[in-house]
Amino acid sequence: MRNDTSDATRDYALGADEEETARLRRQSAELRPEAEALLAKAGLRPGQSAIDLGCGPRGILDLLAAAVGPSGRVVGIDADPVHVAAATRFAAEARLGRVSVLAGDARRTGLPDGEFDLVHARSLLITVPAPGEVVAEMARLARPGGWVACQEPDVEHALCYPPLREWERIRELLAVSFLRSGADPRIGRRVPELLRQAGLEPAEVTVHANCYPAGHSRRPLLADLVRSLRPVLIDRGLASGAELAVLDKAVRAHLADPRVLMMPHLLVTALARKPLDAATGESRGLP
Repeated sequence: MRNDTSDATRDYALGADEEETARLRRQSAELRPEAEALLAKAGLRPGQSAIDLGCGPRGILDLLAAAVGPSGRVVGIDADPVHVAAATRFAAEARLGRVSVLAGDARRTGLPDGEFDLVHARSLLITVPAPGEVVAEMARLARPGGWVACQEPDVEHALCYPPLREWERIRELLAVSFLRSGADPRIGRRVPELLRQAGLEPAEVTVHANCYPAGHSRRPLLADLVRSLRPVLIDRGLASGAELAVLDKAVRAHLADPRVLMMPHLLVTALARKPLDAATGESRGLP
């Protein structure tokens, strides 16, 4: 197992602080329905194995553990030691059974080939340069006949109506910051092609376009992301602290109005199977 995670932590476009950790915890609950629908399609069974790359402080470790049961195995990987510790505590407190959380780079986990029936990543490819390297690693980790599953946003398609100039500025800052980090805020649309390039069979794709009502924790998502990026934006000269404070206040006030329609992004969910072992013709896991 590769233990040097400094490069991966540095490359993570959203940085690492308490606000980002809290946002990732909320995300696990906010996107639970989409994750449950994905796992239902994959048909993960008791006794099988799964891995959640870039699991953060929680990810979908509990859903995977419930699917594989006490006889199965679940691994979480994250480059941030703080998130590894938090996810380990979560697994212990929730009594998830055979769940282990490791510090590692999702591009180079160091784990054996063909180790898992399901390899999953959510909102990971959007935050890293060279996402194809992560997808190639996911394909390597999957057993022949097993599944690779990605859930990634496409932030270009967002909606705020009635419009607000400050919200458009926040979108601009978010996109520029991601691009400066080598990440792609429109990665969602590219996921099926990345899976194909990794040698996987054609993906089954679902696109979620959720509009969140006033008071929902995901409604101010873009403002939350810009808050996490505040040190980066200031350091790169993209915005001043004063401007960010004004933008944040205006956007949150606008979104508090229940008449405002808000869709922060599309969420592209893609599920692709690794081809069967050519030598045996067997799936070695899933049907």
